[in-house]
Amino acid sequence: MRFDGTAEYVATDDLTMAVNAAITLERPLLVKGEPGTGKTELARQVAEALGLPMIEWNIKSTTKAQQGLYEYDAVSRLRDSQLGDERVNDVRNYIRKGKLWQAFEAPGKVVLLIDEVDKADIEFPNDLLQELDKMAFHVYETGETVQAKHRPIVIITSNNEKELPDAFLRRCFFHYIRFPDADTMRKIVEVHHPGIKPTLLTEALTQFYNLRDQQGLKKKPSTSEVLDWLKLLLAEDLSAEDLKRNGADALPKLHGALLKNEQDVHLFERLAFMARRGR
Repeated sequence: MRFDGTAEYVATDDLTMAVNAAITLERPLLVKGEPGTGKTELARQVAEALGLPMIEWNIKSTTKAQQGLYEYDAVSRLRDSQLGDERVNDVRNYIRKGKLWQAFEAPGKVVLLIDEVDKADIEFPNDLLQELDKMAFHVYETGETVQAKHRPIVIITSNNEKELPDAFLRRCFFHYIRFPDADTMRKIVEVHHPGIKPTLLTEALTQFYNLRDQQGLKKKPSTSEVLDWLKLLLAEDLSAEDLKRNGADALPKLHGALLKNEQDVHLFERLAFMARRGR
């Protein structure tokens, strides 16, 4: 079982090596990187490339680790007991299986994505240590132990919003997705916008990387944002010359796809004003 990328996902050599190392070691793969660098999509592409189902657990600030195992609905059971419902005689009727339980009881190997783990409380990763290590957990209400039939391929993503506990990190294989260089970005663009004119792509990527390198940016545009921007440029049938007309001292055309807050827009407006005064 080996991942070598897919036609829809440009995976660098170090990324494919990290995925395959995690599969061999049977350890969760912890993937960090800027938002929009393809961390979540990686799990989907691994599942597709290996022909495996995928179970996705999207983490929020209110998510608790227990929800990934199961949730016991005591309120519904109490209500049903007051109504004389016979379902109350079996506690299993009030246990809702979480994403880990679903992955553990799957009839075959699956890819389990735990997306944006750093959004949750700092104790969230620690609360999953034993379950991810032993691939088993105990259900107190029924007295049973749920053991993984087939060890899932676990991919955990993080946007680096919080530091993760050392004990959690020790149990993972780690990979940081660096922002793509220009050559890699060209390959990514070709996947999403095949046949784009080389002159347009060269000019667009030159402006994009110049924008990313600008000192003082609050939020640097990501891979997903440059793809959206190129989609708009193609929809408007703009050429490389159309982009150049803006000049290096002004905001890029359709900059709303790249700059996502007023502070960064004002930064480029000030730079444009200073450039005009210096002429």
